This record gives sequence, structure tokens and C-alpha cells, in this order.
Amino acid sequence: MLPDRKELLRKARRIEIKSRKLVSMAMAGEYQSVFRGTGVEFDSVREYVFGDDVRSIDWNVTARSGKPYVKRFVESRERSVILALDCSASLEFGSDGRTKAELAAEFCAVLALAAHRNRDQVGLLLFSDRVELFLPPGRGAGWPHRLLRQLLGHEPMGRGTDLNAALLELDRHLRRPSVIFLVSDFLDPIPTERLARLRRRHDLVAICVGDPREERLRGSGLVHCEDPESGERFLLDAGSGFERAQFERAARLRREERGGAFRRASVEQLELRTDGDLLPPLLRFFERRERRER
Repeated sequence: MLPDRKELLRKARRIEIKSRKLVSMAMAGEYQSVFRGTGVEFDSVREYVFGDDVRSIDWNVTARSGKPYVKRFVESRERSVILALDCSASLEFGSDGRTKAELAAEFCAVLALAAHRNRDQVGLLLFSDRVELFLPPGRGAGWPHRLLRQLLGHEPMGRGTDLNAALLELDRHLRRPSVIFLVSDFLDPIPTERLARLRRRHDLVAICVGDPREERLRGSGLVHCEDPESGERFLLDAGSGFERAQFERAARLRREERGGAFRRASVEQLELRTDGDLLPPLLRFFERRERRER
């Protein structure tokens, strides 16, 4: 069922107002100091003049023209920031007042506004078990609000998750080095090789959104559970020490495997939880990156 347009606009406005406060109060400087752009990029060629660095000679153009030409580069301040968001059914789960999807939307709104404030272009990719939507990077006064409306108002066609399809789509569209925030709960296998390939060309950060009830059983007695992507239903006995231990062990192994996949692909990871504030872990992440790049 498609969301009510008036309620959608109200929700988008609430998230946007909250995000603008976070960006204004605490984040704008941190974002700018960490994501500085790509340095220099190719602009054109011109004829060689005495004193030019011979290392800048464009040998292909020189061979075709019969005269030496050099490559001209210009400083590039502008970045493209891509928010690649998992909109599969598992993100609709939440046990502490908000769902993983709502937390992901807040994160995307904050990053879109920080990038917009820094005059970066922002694009959006939504994916489930297929690519649902791709908006090429853009900017303008109303661009962050448009992205947020698309993000909140999109009704996914798929329920499952296909990370590989999302990464292939990014690889196909993004010709220039970009900053990619890959936002998901990463409950499905991670295509490490594909992730590593994309990481070699782009600044790629994995944002893992989670909920405490995915790591620990609460309460006592039988708990009715359903896999939101497959629809499979099952019972867990929260009063059983054995079942609680097995549940927590599976969650721990899943977390360790996820971390190992990101390390093998040389991808940074930021974990966000529905029972915590968005800003503190985000600022800690920026601080770590800034210290590393000094």
C-alpha cells in the first residue's frame, strides 16, 4: 500500500528538520574535514611549451598530431556522494520505537544535507532483491528534500536482498571516483570480491543498521517469529537457556563473518542501532577517519 502523500511529506519534513539541526550543530565541519574530494582531474590537452614537465606529455595525442601535447589538470573540489540503501523487508523490523528503515532514512538525510551544505552532488540507489531506483548525483536547493521523499515514499517491488546486483549497478553507473555509503542490515552473504572491486575505485563505507532483538532474546516463554523476506514462521523458547545461548551465538557469528568480509574487502564499517542515538557513533567514525588521514 502506497503511503499517504500528506503523511509522507510530514514525515520527510520532521526528519529533514531534525537532520538540519544535527548538521548545523555538530557535523558540517567533521564531514568537510574527512571527505575532501578527489584532488585533481584531467581537463584538456595543450601544446607543449619549454619548461613543461615531460611526465605530463599525452603520448597518444602527440603521436596523432605529430607535435608534443601535454595533459592539463584542474583542481577538483566537487565530490559525488552516493547513498545506496537496502529497502528489503528485513529493514522494517524494529523493537525500540523505530525500525531499521527509519534509522537508515535518518542517516541518509543527515549525510545528504551535510553533502549538500558542502556543495557536493548526491545520488540515491534503492535496492532489494533487485535494483529498485537509481537517481544520478545532483544538487540544488530542493535536492535533499527530493531524495528524502523518494526514499520514504518508495514502495519496494522485492522483499529479499541482492547486494551483488546493487554493487553491479553502482559499478556500471559511476565513472568518476565517488563516496559511497552502502546502508543495509547485511543479513545476507556479502559478495566480498565485488565489494573489493568497487572499493578500489571509490571511497566505500558500509553502514550496518541493527536492532538489539536480533542479538538477544527478550522475555520468557514462546516467541512467534517470522523471517520478513522469506515469510518463514517459527517458534523460539525465550525461557530456554539453551535456545537463548544458541540465538546469541548465531548473532555473534553473523557479526564476526560480516566484519571479516569487510576487512577482506578493505571496506570501513559503521554500526548503528535502533536503540541508540545516530550522532555519537557518526561523530566517532568521522574522528577515526580524520586521525587516519592526517
